[in-house]
Amino acid sequence: MLPLIVDTDTGSDDAVALLLAAASGRGDVRAVTTVAGNVPLATGTRNALISLVVAGRGDIPVHPGCERPMTRLLSTAQHVHGHDGMGDIGLPAPEHAPQSEHAVDVLVHHPRRHPGELTLVTLGPLTNLAVALLRDRNLLDRYRHVYCMAGAADMRGNISATAEFNVWADPEAARVVLESATPDKVTWIGWDVSRKDAVMTPADQLWLEQLDTPMAAFAHRVNRKVAAWARNVTGLDGYDLPDPVAMAVALRPELIVEQEQVHVDVSLGDETCGQLIIDRRRSAPAPNVTLVRRVDEHGFKQLLFDTCAPEGHR
Repeated sequence: MLPLIVDTDTGSDDAVALLLAAASGRGDVRAVTTVAGNVPLATGTRNALISLVVAGRGDIPVHPGCERPMTRLLSTAQHVHGHDGMGDIGLPAPEHAPQSEHAVDVLVHHPRRHPGELTLVTLGPLTNLAVALLRDRNLLDRYRHVYCMAGAADMRGNISATAEFNVWADPEAARVVLESATPDKVTWIGWDVSRKDAVMTPADQLWLEQLDTPMAAFAHRVNRKVAAWARNVTGLDGYDLPDPVAMAVALRPELIVEQEQVHVDVSLGDETCGQLIIDRRRSAPAPNVTLVRRVDEHGFKQLLFDTCAPEGHR
C-alpha cells in the first residue's frame, strides 16, 4: 500500500477522498493534516475525524494546521458544502480528539524520518505546505511525490470566472509551492478534470445508494448540498468530486489518460485572483509541474464503488 499523508480542508468531497485513502486497500495513511478552507479549521478537523471513523480508521492521527491563508482573510466555501461542510445532515460528534502536534511540523518532520517514502496528497488550500516549504526549501524532494487538487487548467472557475477555490483561497501559498516544484515531484489535478471525468450523474448516485453500506450512504449524503450548488451554478448533471479524483490519481496513477508538463504561475491580482497562468510557449520557463488533464472516468468510479461496496464484494 502507498504510504500517505493527506492534507485536507475537510468538506464533503474531501470526506470521500479520505474514504478512498483509508478504506480502498491502496493507501497506508500515516497522518492527516488539516487546514482552513472549505470550512474553518476546527470544523474541518472535526470532519476529518468523523470521516476516518466511517472509513474504519479512527486510529489515524489528525493534526490541525493553519487557521487562515498566508496573507489574506479566510474565505470559506460553506455556501457550497453547508455550514458544517458536510451537507448539514446532523453528523454525530467525532469519537476521537485531534493531536497536539501542528500540521506544519508533521509535513516537515515525517519525510525527514522517512525520506523518499511518503506521498503527500493536498486537498485544500496550500497554506500548510507553503509554510512548511518556508521552513525547509528542499521539502518536496523529501517526499516520494506530491499530488495537489489545485487550479483549473482550462480557466473555467468554480469560485470566480477563472479560478478554482483551493488556489483562489490562498494564491500566495500556491505560488510558494510552484516556485519550489518540479514536474517529476509535483502533480496538480484541477477542477477541470473533476468537471469532465468525476461527475456523479443521477445514475451513478443511484448505484452508490444501492450499495447499501454505511460508507456509501455517507459519501452520498454529505454531498447533497454540493449537488444543488453544482446544478444551479455550474450546470452539471450531478455533483463532481474533485478531491476524490485527485486521491484516485495518487493511489492509481495509471488512471491518468492525458497530462502535460508546463510552467505554471498563479495570478494574485484582484480581478483574476487564483487563475492559473500556464506558459506553453517554446520560450517559456522550464516546466515546474505536471498537470493532469483527463482521467479514466470508469476506472475512477469503479475505485469509488469498490471502496464503498460491502466487504465481500470488493
